[in-house]
Amino acid sequence: MTCLSIDNQKILVVVAHPDDELLGLGASIHRLVQRHGCEARTVILGEGLTSRSITRDTERWAADLATHRANIAKAAAAIGYSSTGIYDFADNRFDSVDLLDIIKVIEQEKESFQPTLIFTHHGGDTNIDHRRTFEAVVTACRPLPGEPMRTILACETPSSTEWQAASYPQPFLPNFFLTVTEDDIAAKIMGIEAYEFEKRAYPHPRSPEALRLLAQRWGVVIGQHFAEAFMLVRHIA
Repeated sequence: MTCLSIDNQKILVVVAHPDDELLGLGASIHRLVQRHGCEARTVILGEGLTSRSITRDTERWAADLATHRANIAKAAAAIGYSSTGIYDFADNRFDSVDLLDIIKVIEQEKESFQPTLIFTHHGGDTNIDHRRTFEAVVTACRPLPGEPMRTILACETPSSTEWQAASYPQPFLPNFFLTVTEDDIAAKIMGIEAYEFEKRAYPHPRSPEALRLLAQRWGVVIGQHFAEAFMLVRHIA
């Protein structure tokens, strides 16, 4: 059986909202960039704020959306992302647009970046935007001849994945783990702290304390100090 190599990968992280590129995998991306010669680009499909109003009003949120975009750059620098692709699909309304529109964005990003490894959301999350993103990634990453992308990994998103109903037919059952260090976790937390509208106080799942505890929890599962957990969707060796 051929092992999944994590060295010298071109990594595309496709997520729904600003901060999703950190919550479930920020420490792992920091590790892969800093110590394994990987290049990582993140694609953030949605603007991430306007669902906090009853109706979508981008003019009302214009100043905050500008701040949110500036926060993306700070968070990316903390983790080590080499570049970002930022789009403006309506927050928590991905089901209001044709799935094909999301697929086309991902296909264009793939064509431009030529990734070998893609991380995205778990397909059973509470958040509809996460589920639609997963569907779009799987569709855009069909294993056609000449396709350089060999691996798809799905990550959890604290405050979404674990809040899904226990009866939902797609639970998050990780089968791939990346060990991380204190430095990797510190970089992840620094990135989250850059998001003025997303950071939360303990015991919220997005708080620094909770994120560190989550890394400890997965570390204990695999006999290590810290880890992040993923579901292997596809690997072609």
